Amino acid sequence: MSEYNQPILVLSDDVLRQTGKDAQRANISAAISVSEIVRSTLGPKGMDKMLVDSTGDITITNDGVTILEEMEIQHPAAKMIREVAKTQEQEVGDGTTTAVVLTGQLLKKAGDLLDQGIHRTTIVKGYRLAMNKTIESLGTIGKKISLSDMENLRKVALTAMTGKGIESSKDELSDLAVNAIKCVAYEENGKTVINPEDIQIEKKQGGSIKDTELIKGIVIDKEIVHSAMPKITKDAKIALINAALEVKSTETDAKISITDPEKMQAFADQESKMLKNIAEKVKDSGAKVVFCQKGIDDMVQYYLAKYGIVAIRRIKESDMEKLSKATGARIISSVNEISSEDFGMAGIVEEKKIGEDKMVFVRECKEPKAVSILIRGGTEHVVDEAKRAMDDAVLGVASTLELSSYVYGGGAVEIEAAKKLRAYAITVGGKEQLAINAFAEALEIIPRTLAESAGKDAVELLVEAKSKHEAGNTGYGINVFEGKIDDMDKLGVVEPTKIKVQAISSATDVAEMILRIDDIITAGRSSMPQMPPGGMGGMGY
Repeated sequence: MSEYNQPILVLSDDVLRQTGKDAQRANISAAISVSEIVRSTLGPKGMDKMLVDSTGDITITNDGVTILEEMEIQHPAAKMIREVAKTQEQEVGDGTTTAVVLTGQLLKKAGDLLDQGIHRTTIVKGYRLAMNKTIESLGTIGKKISLSDMENLRKVALTAMTGKGIESSKDELSDLAVNAIKCVAYEENGKTVINPEDIQIEKKQGGSIKDTELIKGIVIDKEIVHSAMPKITKDAKIALINAALEVKSTETDAKISITDPEKMQAFADQESKMLKNIAEKVKDSGAKVVFCQKGIDDMVQYYLAKYGIVAIRRIKESDMEKLSKATGARIISSVNEISSEDFGMAGIVEEKKIGEDKMVFVRECKEPKAVSILIRGGTEHVVDEAKRAMDDAVLGVASTLELSSYVYGGGAVEIEAAKKLRAYAITVGGKEQLAINAFAEALEIIPRTLAESAGKDAVELLVEAKSKHEAGNTGYGINVFEGKIDDMDKLGVVEPTKIKVQAISSATDVAEMILRIDDIITAGRSSMPQMPPGGMGGMGY
C-alpha cells in the first residue's frame, strides 16, 4: 500500500459532519421551518404566538424579532435567519416578519431549482441580479414624501401599528408618533435628519392605553431626593451636573489621626461647611432644578431643600443628553463652573406617582430636540405590546423620511416588483432567468400570506391583483379586513420604502450565504442532535 493511501484522522470521533446535498437540505429545511413559524403572524389579521420561557414567564406577541429572540433556536442556519430579523429591527424597526418569511421562501425556491439540477452558483448570481433590479424598481415605485406631509406620515404610523393588539387606540398613538418625530427632526444639507434615540419611549403599567401621552420634554424614572423639596416647579431654570455633589475623597489611601475631641468636632464642622458651600453655590447661581449624574450628599440635599431647590440624582448619561437637548442646558463637570449661561428652561418640572413608582416630568420645553412618550396600559402584556407598536411607528416614520419615500402595503409593492422582475428576466436569458423568476415568485409570498390570513382563496386573490397591476393599477393589494382586492392608496395602507429595501437586501444576503455552504462541521454530538440525511424530519422543502 502506498503511503498516500494511509487513513488519516483529521476530525475527532465526536464531531458531526454533513456534506454536499445533505448539508444543503439540512440548512434549507431549518430556514424554512423557522420562517413558517412566524409566517402566520404577518399582517393585521396575523395570529399571535404565546412564548413561555424556562421560568414560566409568558410573552404574547406577533412581532417577528420578539418571537425569534424568545425561541431557543439550536440549528446554525436557523440562527442566521434570526440575525435577519435583528438586522431589520435595528435598521428600520419594522418588517421583521417580512424579512424572515422572504428569506425562507427564497431558500425554498432555491431548493426546487437545485432539485432540477441548477447549480447553486447560477442561483446565487440570478438572485443577486434580481435583488439589484428590485431595489432599483423600488426607487421608481415609491412615492415622494416630506416632513410637512402629515397625512401620509400618519398613514405610515397607522400601518406600522395595525395588527399589534392596540386597534382601539391606534389613531391617537399614531398622532403621538408623528408629532414626536416632528419635534426632533431637523434639516441638514437639504435632507431631513432624525435620530430615533431623541424620542424616549417609557412604559408604566396602570391606567389605559388612552392615557398614553407625548411630553414635550423628558420623563425621568427617578424621584426627587428630599421630601422637603417642592414637588412642582414652574418656569424652572435647570442645571445639569455630571459630578458628585459630595466632599471629594483623596485618590490615594490616607489616614487622619485625631486625638483631641475639639479637633474631631472641627473636622466635622469643616466638612459640613464644605457641603453647605456646595449647596450655596447652586443657590447663588439661580438654578431651581438640579439633575446630577452622580450622588448627592445627605447634607447637600438638606440645604438644597432649605433653599427651595429641587434635585434628582444618579441620572443615566443617555437621559442627561436627552435633558440637554430638550431644555437647552449644557452639561457641566463641576459645581464650581455653574453659571446661568449653562441653564436650560422648562415650563414645569414635577414629580408624579405613576402606578407604583414616582417619576419626574420635565414639561413644556421651548422647541425641545428630545421628547418622551409615556405608554400606559392596564396589564403588563398590554403595555409591552403598546410599546412595541410605538417603537415600530416611530422608526417607521423616521425611515420614511430618511429616504423621503413610501410604497403601498397590502402586498401591492411586492406584486408590482415581481411583475417588473419577470419582464427583466426575459432580457437576461440563460439559466439565471430561472433564478430571477424564482425570486419574483418568492416576493409574492407576502400577498399570498396576507390573503391566507384573511381566510380567502390566496390563488384567486393573487391572480385578480396581478390583473389589476397589468392594467396599470399599481396601488392594488390585499384588503385583509374585507378579504378582497382593493386600492391601498384609498385605504391609506402605506409603508416606508426603506423597510422593503432592507428586507429584500438582508433576505437575499442570508439566502446566498446559506446556499454557498456545502459542509457543516459541528464540534461534539451533544451540542446539536444528529440529523438524518435531508435535514429535519417532516420539514422537507
